Amino acid sequence: MRLFDLNGRVAVISGAAQGLGRATALALADAGADVMLADRNRGGAQSTAERVHALGRRAVVSACDVSDPDAVAGLFREVDGEFGRVDFLGNIAGDGALARPEDLTIADLHRVLQNLVVGRFAMCQEAGRRMLVQGRGSIMNIGSLASTTALGRGHIAYSMAMGAVVQMTRELSTEWSHRGVRVNCVTPAQVVNPSLTARMEDDPTLESRFLRGIPAGRLGRPEDIMGLAVLLASDASAWITGAIIPMDGGNLAMNAGGTPGHQLFAVQSFRVEETR
Repeated sequence: MRLFDLNGRVAVISGAAQGLGRATALALADAGADVMLADRNRGGAQSTAERVHALGRRAVVSACDVSDPDAVAGLFREVDGEFGRVDFLGNIAGDGALARPEDLTIADLHRVLQNLVVGRFAMCQEAGRRMLVQGRGSIMNIGSLASTTALGRGHIAYSMAMGAVVQMTRELSTEWSHRGVRVNCVTPAQVVNPSLTARMEDDPTLESRFLRGIPAGRLGRPEDIMGLAVLLASDASAWITGAIIPMDGGNLAMNAGGTPGHQLFAVQSFRVEETR
């Protein structure tokens, strides 16, 4: 279907070593796009690149730390040299932290905001500058249901940051849409990856507690992003911008994402897609 054809397009994907980032990269490559794969885990990103090559598309790997604006600027200079354009940004990577509000340190709060807000904005800014010159482009920010509903369970820093990502999406869409650049945000619930699997193995009750809030009856899988990513990257979504799109098995509609203050735990880091 021509509406979904991405041949000749270039996509920049952060968090490409695993999970939602890898699935996004593979979906776009399957639809015809060449990809720049950014992840601190170079080996994992290289594994994704090999799968992209098997689909007949070009892939370049960068070990960029997307929480560092200087590194992000360097990443896009590399995109300029390798591809000469960028048509789609999958803004996915970032780290959060879990802590009770009374225990959260200001240093940890700054770290989460740097990773999830400042870093995401730097990626949008660098991609957006190039897209504005082209007169077209699409940005998909990955947010979280935590931007909309209070999760509890020590998510305060994460939820604050994801609320900012959603509002950043709306502002960028309002500023840029009339100049051809669309900006949307996908807000997943819990998506399984190796780290979340390990957490569920450590706490046998965790999966069942998550599932109580998901009417579809299962946790998310990385491949659940694939069709949505192709849609947002393609001309099929030409009039979709500023949208906040749940990918949650009905969690938000059920409005059962939160857990009041019990069974909390010490501060710990996590990949963004692990604890939505």
